[in-house]
Amino acid sequence: MSTRILCFIIFSLLASSSSLYAQRARPVKLKNADRLKGGQSADGEKFQRLLGNVVLTQNKTTIYCDSAHLYKKTNTVEAYGKVRITEGDSVTVTALSLVYEGDKRLAKLRRNVVFTKLATATLYTDYLDYDRIKNTAYYFNNGKLVDSVNVLTSVKGYYHVSSNLSAFKKEVVVTNPDYTMMADSLQYNSATKIIYFVTPTTVTDKDSSTFVYERGTYNTQQKTSNLEKGKGENVNYTITGKNYSLDDFNKIYRVRGDVVVTSKEDKLVIYGQASDAYKLTNITKIYDRAYLAKITDEGDTLFMRADTLVSIDSPDPAKKRILAYGKVKIFKNDLQGIADSLEYRIADSTLVFYQQPVLWTDENQMSADSVSMQIENNTIKRIFLKTNAFVVSEDTLIHDFNQIKGRKMTAEFKNQKLHRVLVDGNAENLYFALDEKDNSLMGMNKIICSRILIRFKEGKVDTFSSYVKPEAQFIPPHELEDGDRRLRGFQWQIEKRPTKQDVVTK
Repeated sequence: MSTRILCFIIFSLLASSSSLYAQRARPVKLKNADRLKGGQSADGEKFQRLLGNVVLTQNKTTIYCDSAHLYKKTNTVEAYGKVRITEGDSVTVTALSLVYEGDKRLAKLRRNVVFTKLATATLYTDYLDYDRIKNTAYYFNNGKLVDSVNVLTSVKGYYHVSSNLSAFKKEVVVTNPDYTMMADSLQYNSATKIIYFVTPTTVTDKDSSTFVYERGTYNTQQKTSNLEKGKGENVNYTITGKNYSLDDFNKIYRVRGDVVVTSKEDKLVIYGQASDAYKLTNITKIYDRAYLAKITDEGDTLFMRADTLVSIDSPDPAKKRILAYGKVKIFKNDLQGIADSLEYRIADSTLVFYQQPVLWTDENQMSADSVSMQIENNTIKRIFLKTNAFVVSEDTLIHDFNQIKGRKMTAEFKNQKLHRVLVDGNAENLYFALDEKDNSLMGMNKIICSRILIRFKEGKVDTFSSYVKPEAQFIPPHELEDGDRRLRGFQWQIEKRPTKQDVVTK
């Protein structure tokens, strides 16, 4: 058998099948009409003109209207005036006019169309095509779907009756008491109340917060979401990430992958790979390679890294905090530091370091049981060292260390440099004096008193002032013993001094 003959047979069978299918379509039957007249169309096709309380049926489809033209040859109905279609007991459609093609089982409804599926959703439009074979209603010139939870509008769309899935295209808007959504395309299941984001969608909450998501789902009944690639923004903050798991009922919001939280007012950005926000308590945790960047007025940036960063928000500025836990490291061009934990009080721009904190600035190392840093106009102004305060300054010319020790200290900065240090209580000072001509060691000054004021120049020790019964001793080089060179508690921890690469981790 030749290929041409085989193709002809297949084509004939397909054509025959199509013809048989058309023949099998049941004719539209007249069930009731107050009056019946004959008529003829402009092209000569005869029809029955039905007037008053017209009822027509085909299978489970029933058509009600005020008047109609029934074309038996083409199995077509033109219906007018208070048109209503029922499909079983679950679907009802009303309109002002209808063209029903019986062989295709296609209803074309126009003007004031209302498509209702019992206890599920109602669709409003002026132009609707209802395909009974596919069990799908299409609109193409603006439509609105309403159910118990949401109102969805768009220029084009369709509603699949069996699955309850709707697709909306062009100028899509979803309104709800809690939010408004806008997108180019979107899908919605009116039975499960799940919204499917298929193009970038903008969500605006009732508090004016906005979010833009690439794709994902939102269960409008359970108020839970699983979304991909998004950005959220309100008056004070922005947040971005790759994946969002949102629970609006319990107000718990989780973001994963390249998380970035920005505080606009505080010029502060927090980075990490995971974020958990608890809106009821105004607490947000960021972890997994978490670090913080705070821009200062002089254009420098203070970076801080920790295992976990916690942001505590509050309408009361005095209660706003950022907490850092585990292996805290900070880096600024003129300041570095480490601690086990840290607290940043936003209201007064104070950083408090806990558990073995150590800070470095230029050639100086500062440590104490507790260290706090005061920032004014986004610039470090003072550092307070309480209990076992210790400042060590390396003299690179003689490879030794100038040391200051006391109960508490206040370090003041000027032009981003250590300006002076006030030691209050049990003050001790070791300072190596150098010859101004050849920088050779002349000896070591040892001072014990109640208070010491040390002035710095370009970050290096310049002058001393001792107060309240100072005891001073000058020890020449040949009399210096190893035990004289160190105050009790001395530790030089330069190997722990963080670099920017240690703090800013991608």
